[in-house]
Amino acid sequence: MLNFFRKITPRFLKQAYHWFLARVAALFYFFPSNKLIVIGVTGTNGKTTTVNLISQILEALGEKVFLSSTVNFKLGKKEWLNNKKMTMLGRFATQKLLRQAVKENCRFAIIESSSQGIDQFRHLGINYDLVVFTNLTPEHIEAHGGFENYRAAKEKLFKHLSNSRRKIVFGKKINKIIISNADDSETERLKKYSVDQFVTYGFQNSADFQAKNLILESGLVSFELGQEKIKTKLLGKFNAYNILASIVAVKNLGFSETEILKTSFQGVPGRQELIENNKGFQVMVDYAPEPESLKQLYQALKNLNYHKLIHVLGSCGGGRDRARQPILGEMAGQFADIVVVTNEDPYDDDPQEIMTNVSAGAIKAGKEANKNLYEVLDRKQAIIKALSLAKSGDLVLITGKGAEQFICGRNGQKILHDDRQVVREYFQRIK
Repeated sequence: MLNFFRKITPRFLKQAYHWFLARVAALFYFFPSNKLIVIGVTGTNGKTTTVNLISQILEALGEKVFLSSTVNFKLGKKEWLNNKKMTMLGRFATQKLLRQAVKENCRFAIIESSSQGIDQFRHLGINYDLVVFTNLTPEHIEAHGGFENYRAAKEKLFKHLSNSRRKIVFGKKINKIIISNADDSETERLKKYSVDQFVTYGFQNSADFQAKNLILESGLVSFELGQEKIKTKLLGKFNAYNILASIVAVKNLGFSETEILKTSFQGVPGRQELIENNKGFQVMVDYAPEPESLKQLYQALKNLNYHKLIHVLGSCGGGRDRARQPILGEMAGQFADIVVVTNEDPYDDDPQEIMTNVSAGAIKAGKEANKNLYEVLDRKQAIIKALSLAKSGDLVLITGKGAEQFICGRNGQKILHDDRQVVREYFQRIK
């Protein structure tokens, strides 16, 4: 019934409802963001990792932080996984957490800010001080009604930053700052927003902070920033961008670059997460739900040593860019030796239809059903199938959900599920 009313309600009424809730929530909790230095991270890819890396740097510098991302939340020393199946929580939930952050004497709040959340005014009532832009690629096109609408939703956050009042936190006046990826053309469009500082970072183009000599090796990424060399076990060029963005963001909050670079950058749950086992093959769980992020992941995997790649994947339903389904399948068919297509988050769509679309792409790339292409509707059984096919030296890659805690089905149904836990339980059983 609720879904029915959502479908028939005019968009302007939905927008008015979201706007009103955002205003009321901020008022109800006495505008807690005015007492925090608020960092927003937006873009298509890299948001979750960048949020967590900024948090890691600030904590290494002795700061107490609040963090909100697709994967996890952190409030001081307490950390827990995001089991809400949304990047930006509802207005009241976010404001409540921000108020708790104030009570816990946090100085910084780092919020992953998605286009859909912004479009529903979930950013309204949050006084941002610094916003990081990672990149922009076509995603959520159907949800927004086109790429221009998607881009416009992202830009609302920068307009909001520009219009938000300056504040004093812990006795210090806080500037309004944009940190933007110079290697992405969208950066030029963002320069129209009036802020105190507009700072760019990048590898390819002229930037305020330009990193050089990027080296992608087996299990290691390194690059130079000024006179310093940065090394990390986080794979791929995209993670070099995430690290660079994080360093530049924290430096422009007034911290010493020398102290920042002492941080040991750690991974994020469900992002290139390797599951330990003693069977002689590797298992990696990653999110990578759309073509660009999957392309970048495949590029990163070239720097790992493995014999065969066995890839478990699916695609979202619920009106989420159906055109991507065969594209994901074709990419898997090209890069992986064995493809296992399964259910992901069908919402109200037919999961078998989604799987058929993904498989069609794999077949186009040359895969053959029941030879090197398998369809397994039950995601748990699909993962077990892939693990059972793996031999010593192989890599099993499981994408689409990362550390998410549910599979979302018809009529709002949520089925408890964690890809990583399925893998761990499998290895426990076959000891």
